[in-house]
Amino acid sequence: MDLSSLLADLEALRDEMIRTRRDLHQHPELGFQERRTAGIIAARLSAAGLEVRTGVAHTGVLGVLRGGQPGPGLLLRADMDALPVQEENDLPFRSQTPGVMHACGHDTHVAVALAVAQTLARHRDALPGTITFAFQPAEEIISGARPMIEQGALDNPPVQATLAFHVTTELPVGQVSARAGAIMASADRFEIVVRGTGGHGAYPHRSVDPILVGSEIVVALQLLVSREVNPIDPAVVTIGMFHAGTAFNIIPPEARLAGTLRTLDQELRARLQQRIGELASGIAASLRAQAEVAFDVGCPPVVNDPAMAALVRRAALAVVGEAGTVEREPQMGADDMALFLEARPGCYFFVGGANPPYVPSGPHHSPQFGVDEASLPIAAEVLLRAAVEHQERGGAKRTG
Repeated sequence: MDLSSLLADLEALRDEMIRTRRDLHQHPELGFQERRTAGIIAARLSAAGLEVRTGVAHTGVLGVLRGGQPGPGLLLRADMDALPVQEENDLPFRSQTPGVMHACGHDTHVAVALAVAQTLARHRDALPGTITFAFQPAEEIISGARPMIEQGALDNPPVQATLAFHVTTELPVGQVSARAGAIMASADRFEIVVRGTGGHGAYPHRSVDPILVGSEIVVALQLLVSREVNPIDPAVVTIGMFHAGTAFNIIPPEARLAGTLRTLDQELRARLQQRIGELASGIAASLRAQAEVAFDVGCPPVVNDPAMAALVRRAALAVVGEAGTVEREPQMGADDMALFLEARPGCYFFVGGANPPYVPSGPHHSPQFGVDEASLPIAAEVLLRAAVEHQERGGAKRTG
């Protein structure tokens, strides 16, 4: 393919890409509610001549670009949901939806993926193979990738590899990170219900206090990481909810706790799931209570294939040079892109979007989150270059 012509067409879409991002930012939608967003995506893909399928995983969109030359199948994923956050940035395109905000950059992901799709569509005759553009709902609640896969995102047409990116305010504009191996953690939610015996707060000996039992469990769970996990293996056990009681002088009959488990290793993930249940039940029994533990299994760690990570690094070197091509440390945050990568080799890379004090660059999921829009053309070019090289080389086999 004529790379210079591709890049010229991509550059011609720069202003439209930014306008798209700003429009989506003004009209954010929560997971499985992205109807307006999906409508815009479907219309753009249809206008570019892609085969479009809507309603995938409720509100997801698949766009298939069939090249004019034989070649492999590649999937490019962009998540599109927003967060229940009230924006505090004073921007002309700030969110117009009360209590909802693109506080993680998914608006940029959609805008970039659309620009790449439109560019490649103009060169379809020279494109080897097929490229599926998957616009995924509900990433923020770890619920969109699995049903998209179950509904054929990787099979119709067949996909051999996957690519995606995430803009981040933890890297400055002009940096790109594509690291092999585990780069983000698994994410599982668990709930613990402690059942005791309610009674008067003045006579605790006549009751079994579930608040006390729950407190002991909270403290003991931290021992799993500090004393049962190898110090060089990252793991997080966090209790984020503890609900019990109706009055200051009443011992309630029940306490409910909920938390999250994060690891970078599947074996450790399974072992800690088992140990959380054993520890909670054992502590409760020792204090004359009962504890029931239920896991809502989320997603595995995000693991990049070495060959696909090398592919993206080559693209990054061409765009931001050696100084801008970095290796970000693994993060304990999670992303259900992990499920696409578990099914097919691929790479999930990060594009720097921070530029303080000129652009709001609060942390992800905060009311002050913002990215420098100079990151959009960087992300688009890296994604385009990586996709083209993958197709022209005939694909990549899983190497890790």
